[in-house]
This record gives sequence, structure tokens and C-alpha cells, in this order.
Amino acid sequence: MTLRTLESLGSLAGRTVVVRCDLNVPLKDGQITDDGRVRASLPTLNALIAQGARIIVVSHLGRPDGTPDPKYSLRPVATRLGELLGKPVAFATDTVGDSAKDVVASLADGDVAVLENLRFNPEETSKSEEERTAFAAKLAAFGDAFVSDGFGVVHRKQASVYELAKALPSAAGLLIATELEVLERLTTNPERPYTVVLGGSKVSDKLGVIGHLLPRVNTLLIGGGMLFTFLAAQGHKVGSSLLEQDQIETVRGYLAKAEELGVELILPTDVVVASAFGADAEHEVRSASSIEDSPWGASGLGLDIGPETAAKFAEIIRESVTVFWNGPMGVFELAPFAAGTRAVAQALTETRGLSVVGGGDSAAAVRALGFDDDQFGHISTGGGASLEFLEGKSLPGLEVLGWQA
Repeated sequence: MTLRTLESLGSLAGRTVVVRCDLNVPLKDGQITDDGRVRASLPTLNALIAQGARIIVVSHLGRPDGTPDPKYSLRPVATRLGELLGKPVAFATDTVGDSAKDVVASLADGDVAVLENLRFNPEETSKSEEERTAFAAKLAAFGDAFVSDGFGVVHRKQASVYELAKALPSAAGLLIATELEVLERLTTNPERPYTVVLGGSKVSDKLGVIGHLLPRVNTLLIGGGMLFTFLAAQGHKVGSSLLEQDQIETVRGYLAKAEELGVELILPTDVVVASAFGADAEHEVRSASSIEDSPWGASGLGLDIGPETAAKFAEIIRESVTVFWNGPMGVFELAPFAAGTRAVAQALTETRGLSVVGGGDSAAAVRALGFDDDQFGHISTGGGASLEFLEGKSLPGLEVLGWQA
């Protein structure tokens, strides 16, 4: 089987289409701080508008735990979506209640409506298939077809991702099709040299992807908080830096496996060590083997890769033809510890071939540091989904659309 795409649904003119987007954007004081996911939904929505479909957008935002919570309302997202589409977008104050029914009934051809947060309903994420199916049936009653376009949730068996796709004629939107095309290029005969850059806080979050990609890559660069578990696995002291003690033996296994496969697994040679976690903390650059020789001894903590490492990583990235990056190199939200992440991002904009930013914190970092999306080959909208795809895991939200890995 192959992925069912929009064309498989035939003409959608005058038909009502439920579209599952991933509009889980960061909000501060009711304002969107990064609208990347909203922008990513535009190609599919514009394609449906052009066909004259009546469009119902559903999405989650945050983790409201099954009850309505104004701070997780999709209203600001609906407003922003209307600005980007250049047309009014109706908003329902519930998901399957009277407001939703009224809004859906008022749609004309080419109109767009957003229903309130799916996760205000406990059935959306229920462990009970029966409860999810019943909720999906209420959503399905609104439409004639379903388009799944929230790549960031395809690894979840949730009502609006899985059961809804079974309840209506269903297909993948343009965003999911694009994500899959790019991710396949990373796993099936990638152009070489192929470099993967992994950062973020926890090794445990990345073990699966390390294991699956090691036989496929030429070079693996390790940064972020996870680097300290690797350094500890080599016998170095890491002070008060983030450390997953229970993963040290596993990491030693990966170091040995990389050597066996002839993969260059490169760890930082220098680290920015700070006296405390904070933008105004004292800090200095130390070699990766002498972190506890800083003025703060065993209480010092590493918060970024050092300049020597950043330059080395950037050089390798620029010389690569395929690069996948997931996870910041340091605490990029704090200016003194953003240089490593900035250096990696800049190098990705200068690579000779395909550069992929693997969603989540990496996508937030490049935008926060002033880079434009179009400077990269692709910015994924699904951090967790991207990683699970690269781990070779089955993704229920894709399988229900006919996808087979």
C-alpha cells in the first residue's frame, strides 16, 4: 500500500472536509510566539480552498488534561490563521457541541472554521478505543472526508489522528506528504557524506534514533545536555552537568558500535561551564576532560558546547551533502549559552545538499536565533514523530492512511 494523498478523495468542491492540523504553537500572554506550525498548514488549506471545499480545522494545543482551560484555547490560532489566509476564519467555542454545529452549518464553499481544542475532550486521548471511536464519530458527523495533516501527532493513536481516519474517506495532506518525502531521503540511500547532529537534554530520548541511524550515517555529532552522559561513559567527570547515570553502559555500547561500523562519533572537546543555571551566571570555556577544574569544581555545570567544538561541528556540517539535526547544542534561550546552537544552525544554511531541522526545540531555536525557514532544506513540524520515523517505528497515524515503512 502507498500513502493516500488528496487526489485519492476526488473532487472536494462543495464537500465538507475535516482537516487535522498540528497547531500546537507556543503562547505567551495569549499571543503566539512562533507561528511556524500555522504557516506549515497553509499549503493544504489553500489547496482545499481552491477546490471550493468547506473546511473544518481541528487541532490540539498544550496539555489541558481533558477539560476546557482558557489558556489553551485555539482562538488566537484561528485569528492568526485568518491573517495568513487573508480571509475570515470562523471559530467554534467547543469541539463537538452546539457552537461547533452552528459554525459548521454556516460554512459556504471555500470557507474555513477552527473548532476549539480537541484535548478539552478527554475522549481524544483516551486509552479506551471505544471512547476514542465514539468521539471520532462525532467529529466525522461534521464532514464528508478527512485530511490528516498534523505530522507532529502521527505517532499517537488518538481519536482525531487514527479513529477519525477510519470513520471517513481519508487522505494525507501536503504537509505529511512532504515530511515523508524528506524523511525517506534520510533513511533510504541518502546522499553522502551523511551527518546527523543530535543534542537536547536527554540521551534516553535519542537512544532509538542513535541505534537505528548508526549503520546509515558517516558522522554523528553529539551536543546538548546529552553530551555529558557520553563524556561520563568515557570516564570524564562532568560536575553538576545533566547526567543520566543509568544510560552510561548503553552509551558505552554505542561508542563501541560506532567504532565497529567505522562511523565517526564526535564528542565536544570543549564546553562552556557555568557557576549556575542562569543568563547572568559566571562562566568560562573548559576542555571536555577538565570540567571540574573550573573555579566552581564539582558544582560547575556545562551549558553549551565550546567554540572549538562549534567550529569543528560547523566544518563537518558544511562539508556534508545530507544533514539531519535534532536538539539544541546548549541552553540557547540564555544568550551566553546560545553560540553552539547558532553555529550549527548557520552551518546547516551553508551545506551543499539537503539540510533538515528535526522539529521541536531545534525548530524553535533557529527561529529564536533569527534564521528564516527558507534558509534550510526542510524544517520538520514533528520532533517526536520525526525521531520515531527515523527509529524505524510504526506510526499509527500514517499506517491508517495506507503507509507502510
